[in-house]
Amino acid sequence: MKHFILKGVSFVFHPLIMPLLGVLFYFSKTPRYIPLPVMKAKIFSIVILTIILPILLFFLLKTINKVNSIYLKSTRERLIPLFINCIILVLILIRVLTADEIIELYYFFLGILFSTLMCFILAVFRLKASIHMIAASGFLMFAIALSLHYQINITGTIALMMIIMGAIATSRLHLKAHTNQELILGVFTGLIPQLILLNYWL
Repeated sequence: MKHFILKGVSFVFHPLIMPLLGVLFYFSKTPRYIPLPVMKAKIFSIVILTIILPILLFFLLKTINKVNSIYLKSTRERLIPLFINCIILVLILIRVLTADEIIELYYFFLGILFSTLMCFILAVFRLKASIHMIAASGFLMFAIALSLHYQINITGTIALMMIIMGAIATSRLHLKAHTNQELILGVFTGLIPQLILLNYWL
């Protein structure tokens, strides 16, 4: 039962959903007026580009034996998916979330791009950083930044994310997917780009 629950945590809080959570969190908290059709269009585009497209590409890569599982256990398996993800993120920054339209989300996704590039570089040198922790910590830093930017109280969200991150870390250790060092490396890889980019929009 414990194994099933911890495996479920890794699946439910998969890195693919974190960018969408960031977008939904932003739209739910921002005091700016954004027309509903615009919000729906942005959310739809993010779902297509950050969830559906990567899943389809994963099955393509699996079919041609470039990856073995959705968890990308080896550094070699990570290279192509991470590179493709970088291209997708660049496309989002150019076509979906431009700096002159929604600056907060633009820099959130720019931070995700930098984190992904850092993860790719680490994989080139055969170093693993937990992608689960990268995604979760990046979202947490963005949520904290938004609370400071708009002067809103999100202590509940922060507390919940800390619990979720603890559950993710426990899950990854239990499944022997990562070491403690790889989890810590993932946290910093997710946090640092978001933290640095705060200077440009906060």
